[in-house]
Amino acid sequence: MKRNMGIIDRIIRFLCALAIAILYLTNVISGIIAFLLLIIALLLLITSIVGICPVYIPLKISTKCKC
Repeated sequence: MKRNMGIIDRIIRFLCALAIAILYLTNVISGIIAFLLLIIALLLLITSIVGICPVYIPLKISTKCKC
């Protein structure tokens, strides 16, 4: 598959995943909300590492620079 995420998009996703992890580890969030946010954080982390967002594909969106 062709990458469809630019570097800024990937950095923002990584930072959001990191923020959720920090909130969880410092016990700011807990319970079901924490579990759901950790799943979202994991998805954000995976997409930022791989560089492909599955939601962007059917919408034909790309944040990658065409320079």
